[in-house]
Amino acid sequence: MTGIAKGLVAAGVAEGDRVLLVSGTHHDWAKLAFAVWSVRAVLVPVSASASAERVTHVVRQTRPTAAVVEGGRLLAAVTAVQRELPDLCRVWPLVEGLAEVVRLGQYMDASAVRFRRDATLPEDAAVVLYPMSTASRRMRGVVLSHGALLSATAGVVDRMWPRLSELGPGRASALVDLPLSEISGLASLLACVVSRVRVGLCAPGSLPGLVKSFRPTVLVCSAGLLERAYEVERVRAQSTGWDSLGTFNAAAEAAVQFDRAPKKGAWRKLSRSMYDWSFAKVRELFGNRVHLAVCWGGGLSQRLDHFYNGVGLQVMQVFGVAETAGVFTANVQGDRSAGSVGRAMPDREVWVSREGEIHVRGGGLFSGYWADGEASGSAFREGWLATGVAGQSDQGGFVRVTGRLRPQAAVSEVPGRFVAARWAGSGTSGVGGASEGAAAVPVADGPEAGSADGAAVAASDGDAALVAEFEARLRAHPLVSQVLVIVEGRPFASALVTLVRDQLEYWRLVNGRPLSMAPEEIAGDRDLLREVQGLVYEANRSVPRHLAVRSFHVLAEEFTVQSGLVAPSGELRREAVLRAFSEEIDGLYRVRRDQR
Repeated sequence: MTGIAKGLVAAGVAEGDRVLLVSGTHHDWAKLAFAVWSVRAVLVPVSASASAERVTHVVRQTRPTAAVVEGGRLLAAVTAVQRELPDLCRVWPLVEGLAEVVRLGQYMDASAVRFRRDATLPEDAAVVLYPMSTASRRMRGVVLSHGALLSATAGVVDRMWPRLSELGPGRASALVDLPLSEISGLASLLACVVSRVRVGLCAPGSLPGLVKSFRPTVLVCSAGLLERAYEVERVRAQSTGWDSLGTFNAAAEAAVQFDRAPKKGAWRKLSRSMYDWSFAKVRELFGNRVHLAVCWGGGLSQRLDHFYNGVGLQVMQVFGVAETAGVFTANVQGDRSAGSVGRAMPDREVWVSREGEIHVRGGGLFSGYWADGEASGSAFREGWLATGVAGQSDQGGFVRVTGRLRPQAAVSEVPGRFVAARWAGSGTSGVGGASEGAAAVPVADGPEAGSADGAAVAASDGDAALVAEFEARLRAHPLVSQVLVIVEGRPFASALVTLVRDQLEYWRLVNGRPLSMAPEEIAGDRDLLREVQGLVYEANRSVPRHLAVRSFHVLAEEFTVQSGLVAPSGELRREAVLRAFSEEIDGLYRVRRDQR
């Protein structure tokens, strides 16, 4: 880490400068982060799955001095912006060990790093986080100080320590299955470092292999992972036979009842022991050594919370947002309420307004939004941070999270944010139809066909500009990546719509869909289709009736240059797309005929 820190100093990174890190989750991420903090600079992390537009927005806002970027696509995007930002002196591709960065400072004395590190103050900015959201690709940067991060981390460690201390010195090892570019992953990493717990970082898709080799005693994950593990065991029992499924259901009920019981008498312990062979299979999915599972973000149902604790895998649900520097509520051993995210941390207060929004007051709150003082002020109400999260609090102080009211705490809208209009049609939504991902859009001022007799529409030269404007309107939505409107030779206009992959995953997370849900299933989800449907309906107001899109098909995968559907310039190869998706396009017109 010292070698990387010396390389940053040699590259001209000064105190307070921003260093952009576009990367997935691996140990080089952690090394660079601590190196940035060692030289008193500010880390700006972005996920490697982010869109080029999101990364460009972050670069232009924070104006970093240096950037380390994983992947050729985003490296090209950052390099392109470098021409207009003289502050961005160095852009390095992320390679294992960060050899290029280390090489710059290999002849420098380590005292240059030590002097900066020793001068670091609690109020110094440590990180500018841009949370992932489907509400906008232009989210505000949340500025967190070293003091705020350490305060929140200390609270988490204090809550978990009674359970961790049972393992004995040096036996705790945590596997973190959360993105480090989000506050959940970052706070988990810092908690492991502060408590001297050996940590393993889990990249997407690597969990099964790491569980077997790493065999963690602590698992840090989202509710989706625990839901998927339960479903895996249930499906496995069902595939064996109905008797096996019945046994699994009986075992699950025994585990739930055992955890619910205030007193664990001899009879209850005996009933539970009868199914321990079944419970062992569940524990084996996580390496058979997990002593504590920290479930970030809430969302785990009361029944599954009881189930996992009943099978011997203690689950503690915790919750926080970027503006609170991590966790502000958490369950604790001996003081938990199944299905809740626990009580407020010792140095925090939680209040739920009459409108159902969770407010937080106390230590460890954010310093404000990057270069946006007005939004920073609008996030507070008389000293309380309005989190933008909906929830409930019972008489015991246990908090239950029910959803999101806003993408961020600030009340004012994020620039460029799309606000979907209320559904104005009088008919049914028309979602579903002949295939998943297809939907019909009623047009308020026209018949069901593009022409009076249903004949094919002939697009004029002037229509091309209107269609291009229509497509641009749809692409302004954070979920939408590409749009192709089909008019010529068809009875009415239709469209193919592709979605931004990282936004699609975040939509799944925010809307509580299971982790096992494939992208194709998400693209066909009724709620997602209604969201796109409202956007299409709104855009239809800007074009003549014969160009109004009446059916569309949503695709989970974007068109790419490699597939031959996109030219190197970024322009869609129209004829190639029409040929490749001719079946889906024909299906759109069958949907409309069937609905008449």
